[in-house]
Amino acid sequence: MSILIFLLLSYVLLSISLFYLFKKTDVAPVKGLIPGVNFIEWCKLIGRKPIHALWLLFPIVNIFIFTAMAVDLVRSFGKLGFLDSALAVIYAPAAFLKTAFNDKDKYVGQTLLLEKEYAEKMASAKSEGNDYEYKKLVANNPYQKNQGREWVESIVFAVFAAAFIRMFLIEAYIIPTPSMEGSLLVGDFLFVSKASYGIRTPQTIAMFPLLHNTIPGLGTESYLEKPSLPYFRLPKWGEVELNDPIVFNWPAGDSIYLASGRSWSAYQASISNDPALRQQVERGNLRTRPVDKRDHYIKRCLALPGDSLQIINRQVHINGVAIANPTEMQFTYLVEGGVGILDHRKLNDLGIESDEITELKSGMAVLTMNNKQAKDVAEMYPSLSIVHMPARETGARIFPNDPKNFNTWTIDDFGPIYIPKAGETVVITPNNIALYKRIIGTYENHELEVKNGRIFIDGVQSTSYTFEQDYFWAMGDNRHQSEDSRFWGFVPFDHMVGKPLFIWMSIKENSLSKGIRWNRLFSSANKF
Repeated sequence: MSILIFLLLSYVLLSISLFYLFKKTDVAPVKGLIPGVNFIEWCKLIGRKPIHALWLLFPIVNIFIFTAMAVDLVRSFGKLGFLDSALAVIYAPAAFLKTAFNDKDKYVGQTLLLEKEYAEKMASAKSEGNDYEYKKLVANNPYQKNQGREWVESIVFAVFAAAFIRMFLIEAYIIPTPSMEGSLLVGDFLFVSKASYGIRTPQTIAMFPLLHNTIPGLGTESYLEKPSLPYFRLPKWGEVELNDPIVFNWPAGDSIYLASGRSWSAYQASISNDPALRQQVERGNLRTRPVDKRDHYIKRCLALPGDSLQIINRQVHINGVAIANPTEMQFTYLVEGGVGILDHRKLNDLGIESDEITELKSGMAVLTMNNKQAKDVAEMYPSLSIVHMPARETGARIFPNDPKNFNTWTIDDFGPIYIPKAGETVVITPNNIALYKRIIGTYENHELEVKNGRIFIDGVQSTSYTFEQDYFWAMGDNRHQSEDSRFWGFVPFDHMVGKPLFIWMSIKENSLSKGIRWNRLFSSANKF
C-alpha cells in the first residue's frame, strides 16, 4: 500500500509541476492537471506525436519512455547539461519545478525537431562543400556532447538497463551446489524469469547495481537496509505447479553468519560444532537481511499450499498418494567391497562425476547416483554391496527443530506436515507451535509468545491461527545432499523470485578448465 501511496503522491506532484511548466509555453496550464491530456501536451512540447503517450500504458516499457520524455522536456527549455538530464531521470517533478520557477529558463521549442533541424543544416553544409559554415555549425552545436559525457551516459544507461532487466524481468544464475543434481548440475548457468509469478518490486533501494548481497573481495554487504519500500508484487503470469523448479530467497536467511564461503542461519550456527563458524558467533558477526537480499536457492516444489506432505522411506507422498519422482533424482549410496576397485573413468562414463565419488580408507566408498546409475554400477561390480546411506540428520537439525515433539523425523522419513494456505486456519498448541512459529513471528510479523503452556499472538491468547499468505515445500533432486525445506521449513510466497527458463552455459564441476558440457547448452531448465 505504501508504494501505491508514493506513486500517487509523485503523480500529483508531477501534475502540479507540469501546471507551472506549461505556464511558460502556449499550452493552457490547466492541461497539466488533467490525466492523459498532460502527457499528450507533453509529447507535443518535445516534438513527439500525441500517440507516443500510449507507450506509457505498457508496464516496464513505460519506465524507459517516461525517462526519455522527462529528459527531452527539460532540453526543450534549453537545459542541455548532464546534471539537468540526470535530475530529470532521478525525479522528474523536481527537475520540472526547478525549471518552472527559474526565470532564466525559457521554452525554446520542440527539442527533437530542433536537434533534427540542426543536424540537417550540418549535413547540408557538408554536402555543399561549405567547410566554413560546416565548421562553424559544429563548433557552435548546442547538442554536441564531449567524449567524456558520451562515455558516462553510455555506461550509466548500460548499467541501468542491465540492472533494470535483472531486477524485474530476467536474471542469470549459476548452480553452485549439487542439491539439484542430476537435473541441474554444478556449473549450469540459468536464465530465470522474474515475471512468471508476478514481478516483485525491490524493497532495498540503496545498493550497488548488479550485485546481490555482498561485495566480491570485501565480503561486506552491498546495500543499505534503509531506506526501504514495502513488499509489492504485480499480477502473476502463471501459477507454481507441483514439481516445478523454483528460485526463491532463502527463508532462513534473515539472520546469518558468513563462514567457509557460504551463509549459515543463526539457528544453524547456534548448533554447529564448526570452529570457524563458532568463532563468527562468538565475535557477534551476525548479519540481518531483508527478504530481497537473502541468498537465492533453487529447488523443486514438491507440495503446494493446502497439501499434506509425508516422506516414507525416501518416497514423497502428497495427500496420501506417492508422487512421480524426477528421472535424475539422486541418493547417496554406501559401496563396500574393497579399496581401489572402482574405476573412476567407467563411473564418469555413466555420468557419475568425480565430485560424486568419495573413496574411504575403510574399504568403502560413497557414491551419489540416480536409480539407473546405481543399477549400472551394481551390474558392473556384482561383488560389491551397494545400499542407500542411512539418514543421519534427525531431531534438532530437522525442521521444525523441536526434538521433544518431533524426534522421529528424518530426511528420509518425514511428516506428515500440512503446507499452509492463505485464509486457512489451523489449531495451534505448545506441541505443534514449532511448525508455525517462524510463519507467525517472522514471515507474517506478529508477536508470538509461549508461556505457562499457553500461546499468545500479539498479546492475545490463541488456540488457532489463520495464514495470511501461501506457502510451498521445496526439496532438491539430490535428496541426501540438499539443504531444503526438510531443514528450514516452508517457502513463503513473498520469497518467490521466479521460474528457471533454460541453461545457456554449463561447465563441468564449475571449472572451465574441466570443459564445457556442450549437450546442455540452451537446454530446458525444467527437466523432470
